[in-house]
Amino acid sequence: MKRTLLLLALALGGTASAEVRVDGQTVRVLSGEQVTWQWTFAPALGQVSRPVRLDNQNYVAVGPVVYALSDEGRVLGRADLPGPVTSLDSSGGAVRVTVGGAGRSERLTLGDPTGDALPVEERVVFTPDPAVTGWLARFADALPAEGLTRAGAQFPANPFIALREAEAAKTGGDDYAALSAVRRALGVSVPFPAGTQLAARLDRAGFPAAANLALDRAKRDAAARGLDPAVPVSRAALFAYGNPSGYVGTLLAQNRLPRAEVWMSFLRELYPRFEGGDALYRRYADVLDAQGRAGEAEEWRQFARSLRGGTLYNLGPNDTRVLRDVARLATFALLLALLAAVLTLSARAWPTQRQDLAALGGRWRSWRRPPERLRRTALAYASFSERLLLVTLAAALLTALGSWQWANLTGRALQAPALGTGTYSASLALPSTGDADPQPVAATYLLAGLGAQLDGDLAAARTLYGRAGDDACALNNLGAIAQSRDDLPQARTLYQQALALQPDLSAPAYNLGRNPATPETAFQRTYRPGQPRLCYPERRDLARSVSGDLGSVLRQTVTDPLGFLTDRRPATWLNWALLAALPLIGALLVLLLIPRAAPAGRLGRPAAFRLLAVLFPGAGLLGNAWGGVLLVAWAGVIVALLARWLPFPALPLQTAAVRSALWLALGALYVLNVLALLLIEAAHARRRRLRELEA
Repeated sequence: MKRTLLLLALALGGTASAEVRVDGQTVRVLSGEQVTWQWTFAPALGQVSRPVRLDNQNYVAVGPVVYALSDEGRVLGRADLPGPVTSLDSSGGAVRVTVGGAGRSERLTLGDPTGDALPVEERVVFTPDPAVTGWLARFADALPAEGLTRAGAQFPANPFIALREAEAAKTGGDDYAALSAVRRALGVSVPFPAGTQLAARLDRAGFPAAANLALDRAKRDAAARGLDPAVPVSRAALFAYGNPSGYVGTLLAQNRLPRAEVWMSFLRELYPRFEGGDALYRRYADVLDAQGRAGEAEEWRQFARSLRGGTLYNLGPNDTRVLRDVARLATFALLLALLAAVLTLSARAWPTQRQDLAALGGRWRSWRRPPERLRRTALAYASFSERLLLVTLAAALLTALGSWQWANLTGRALQAPALGTGTYSASLALPSTGDADPQPVAATYLLAGLGAQLDGDLAAARTLYGRAGDDACALNNLGAIAQSRDDLPQARTLYQQALALQPDLSAPAYNLGRNPATPETAFQRTYRPGQPRLCYPERRDLARSVSGDLGSVLRQTVTDPLGFLTDRRPATWLNWALLAALPLIGALLVLLLIPRAAPAGRLGRPAAFRLLAVLFPGAGLLGNAWGGVLLVAWAGVIVALLARWLPFPALPLQTAAVRSALWLALGALYVLNVLALLLIEAAHARRRRLRELEA
């Protein structure tokens, strides 16, 4: 009653003396000396900013949230921002907010409060920071049970407070009050990350219909902010966006399949390319199979396979990990093959080399005469074809090391937060298109143009798309800009040009009214009706835009070894291994020019050579190209069998079927090798008998 009289007196007597004060974490709205509104925010929610005033409204920021307060002590609206607020300013006739965090600083403009919202004039793109996207839920969770009613009255736009009231009412048996609180929770507009969190909590609290409505609103808010199913979403971003995949896992573990279906459909519509999605799709399909729904299970598996299109070699979302492990396996196999070849050739040359070096002072003292000693190194006794094979193995080793490094660099670059938020924004750290990037590809300009276009800077977007050249995606997006300016003839011309360059591209086909059946166009038709469909770069194009191709890594290794190390700080052992392979290849190339130190007949076939030739299939047949193939195949099988102790997590080498096949292949290689060696030994014995008969 006292509070009502006070508010009435303020309304009748005016509010000229109202002001907002901030003392540490406490915000007070005062009329004269009377406190009309007060709240103390927990330090964990972030620092409270200095308040500003504009048009008889007061603004104060707490962490990543800005509240608009009336002089009467009422929350007029709330703005949910992409990072902690570092400053508020109203000196220019509008409230300007500076947002920091995660290595970025962004300047945003607030509009007039409408309903419970405080609109932001610019597009807000949330970075993967749960402290920001989960701020409303953390605020509500920290409230004591006895303070819920007061908090709900002072912060009516926080749906998590209303949900806690609903849960308390349901526990107390008051279903009417619980449903009323749920309706209040759903009557509030929140960003899609908070909407997803709210849906999960409504689901857990036993309000599935309300959860479904919250999910639908989350999808619509995400679509309005530029999120698109064509853009990948990282695991960190998905966790910050409410962790829907984690909740699906919980539902499957609890055998709540009907609710899991709803959440899987949500993921499929909004985040089909989320990190880890392939494993969840397989798990869900297996659950459907166990329920006797084989047709639905196969449909989900087919959907997961369809998402592999556009990835590197169509390997799926784990493409860089698979390529990295393939490169690792090839590196270890080639290194093993090279060592086996050198050991075997050295074993054959060892006795003859000892005889030749005796005249120079022995195996070690002969180094006092470097030219003669180098002329009689162990590999100098190998034939030209054998040495050429060693050069080939060393060059292949360099390529495998470069592929390994390229996969590492590309995988790390593709995990950048700017590329895994479900949308692109010019305010995020997208790949550079400036002078520091010596050879930008079309996808680089396409990516930057998309960020500018989605943020509303159409002039910058047109410039960037123009630099992309005759790129189908860029032409489609230029057509979308023309259509937004009501230049429909120009838009159709650009769409047709894009479709002529890439006939299977769905975006221009959709814009021309051909209705292609893809998840992206279905999303566009449902949540962005009447708007032209933008074209997004595929993952293989993103890979080229962030790290170039494999040739760029190998080229810099050869032409600028110092820059190769300093550009990839801290320098890893892989960098040094790549550089070490260069002098190895150089030494082997020089060795090709040295005449053979002794003929094959003089070398003979010593016992150590024969033993190594049996142990290392193909090592005794290096004079023939098939010997090299046999040696590399053996080395690859051996390394694959050692996968338990070597890092190949992305390759299915530990399954029983694969290991059985590897053991069979190893046995077959040894059989082939022994047969070839027996034939060579028989031919060698025959030639020796002929020489004895001739003597």
